[in-house]
Amino acid sequence: MTSRALAWRTVTAERSRAVLAVAGVAVIGALLFDMLLLSRGLLVSFRQMLDTAGYDVRVVASEAFPIRSPIPEASPVAADVARLPEVRDVTIVRTDRALVLIQGRGPTEVELLNLTVGAERRVWRLTAGQDLGPRVRTKTSSSPAVISRGLAESLTLAPGSTFRLRVIVSGVASALPPATFEVIGIADFHFAAANEHAVATTFDAFQGVRGSTASDAADVILVASRPEVESASTVAAIERQRPDVRAYSNDEVVARFDENGFAYFRQISFVLSSITLGFAFLLVGTLLTVSVNQRLGQVAALRALGFPRRRIAAMLAWESAWLVGVGGLLSLPVGWALALQLDRILRQMPNISDELHFFVFEPRIAVWHLGLLAATGVAAAVYPVWIATRLPIAATLRLETVS
Repeated sequence: MTSRALAWRTVTAERSRAVLAVAGVAVIGALLFDMLLLSRGLLVSFRQMLDTAGYDVRVVASEAFPIRSPIPEASPVAADVARLPEVRDVTIVRTDRALVLIQGRGPTEVELLNLTVGAERRVWRLTAGQDLGPRVRTKTSSSPAVISRGLAESLTLAPGSTFRLRVIVSGVASALPPATFEVIGIADFHFAAANEHAVATTFDAFQGVRGSTASDAADVILVASRPEVESASTVAAIERQRPDVRAYSNDEVVARFDENGFAYFRQISFVLSSITLGFAFLLVGTLLTVSVNQRLGQVAALRALGFPRRRIAAMLAWESAWLVGVGGLLSLPVGWALALQLDRILRQMPNISDELHFFVFEPRIAVWHLGLLAATGVAAAVYPVWIATRLPIAATLRLETVS
């Protein structure tokens, strides 16, 4: 009989203990799997969000990115960038904070947004009404606006509704008069948080409500490279053309956020993963050690019948493999189900975009998870193997006979 068959008979001989052992490994493995997912979830999700928009380079005013600093005279900068042979598309993004004022309701804070005409499809998905465009018309003399679905539901607005809007001036009481807007469309904004409302409008309306019709500042300029061009080449070309601004590829943006914003979750993941692996080691090691101590007479008898030490060691290693292997495989679906619930809870935090997730499945994370559990199972089997292979045969058999 092979060592694997002996190990299987030993495991199945006491099924209740085996079930409890597998369940324990599955629970611990599920927690380990979730911690590994957490270590890279936000980073992977953030990268997917950037790539989904279709822009691979971001042009900002200074090295201080991601701290927002407006780009002065953004239109000439965008025009110079658009002329580069490496560039396929350019979009200017302007944002500000504002209050929506409706009679009988309290003010609602929103993000006021303006994009280069034609870029709307990459930032929001229209669900009702019409989109902004060069020939957009309103039924009244009010400025056109596309609003987020959450804002429409909160304030009971629909295409054709009107509202007043006033820009928030930080640190001072605003003297800017409110402007009247007409809702022409309702949309889902891809990068907005679940509790964040957005209002998008035309360039003229955006400048008019801010009282700065002569200003051409922008928060960021988004650039899409041609398919055959690497992002790094586009970044270098932009900085040669306009040394007064700073360009970042998506890889550089992700690296910056990983260094400054996401390292916290990676550190938490490392600490909790280490603790979880420690529990897994103690659980499997304790189970195998107790099992060996209960079967010292059986092991000694096998040794007396001529079983070599390597077969005894292999049998205990297979016992560990059965327990950890079955528990580890079960931990994947259990861990993923738990991760979905944890992700749903964490994404209720304020200012978290609907596109961001704390737990994102990656095949290599599953491989890492199973590999760590396998290494833990091997390490946990070392001491029981040492006991079984070093015990004195005659003395053990005599003691078992007397007892």
